Amino acid sequence: MKVALDISVPSVLWRGLPRARSLVRETIAAAVAESGLAGREGAEVSLCLADDARLRALNLRWRGVDKPTNVLSFPAAPAGRLVESTTLGDIALAYETLAREAGELGVPLADHCRHLVAHGFLHLIGYDHQADKEAKRMEALETRILARLGVADPYVREIVRA
Repeated sequence: MKVALDISVPSVLWRGLPRARSLVRETIAAAVAESGLAGREGAEVSLCLADDARLRALNLRWRGVDKPTNVLSFPAAPAGRLVESTTLGDIALAYETLAREAGELGVPLADHCRHLVAHGFLHLIGYDHQADKEAKRMEALETRILARLGVADPYVREIVRA
């Protein structure tokens, strides 16, 4: 499946990650290939490279959580069901949170961005991590997607908090 990707970049902070649009496109393509959707008809994904303020507002509106987060996904289909729709949904990422987490993890910002794009995309196609079994399945697929892109397994390290 070739995914039509509409990328908006309302935050100038994303200038801090050269090739952000290319990284996102490559990651979505790898996610499509690795998830087994390659044989399906085309679909659309909207992706917003935003900032903490925008993600905080979205997080409050849709999840009732008044703080920024790294990535939010808004699937077009009900949770756990991938429908035959051309629109898979929307993904939004917050630059400051991604940059801070990448620093805490000691990984390149580009690698962390790829991880969260893959994570967000998997939510759009019905994956979740609420239960341990689902989380392991989703994490394994994320790891395979990232391996296609030359990115190390993000689940072998943990964020160190002071």
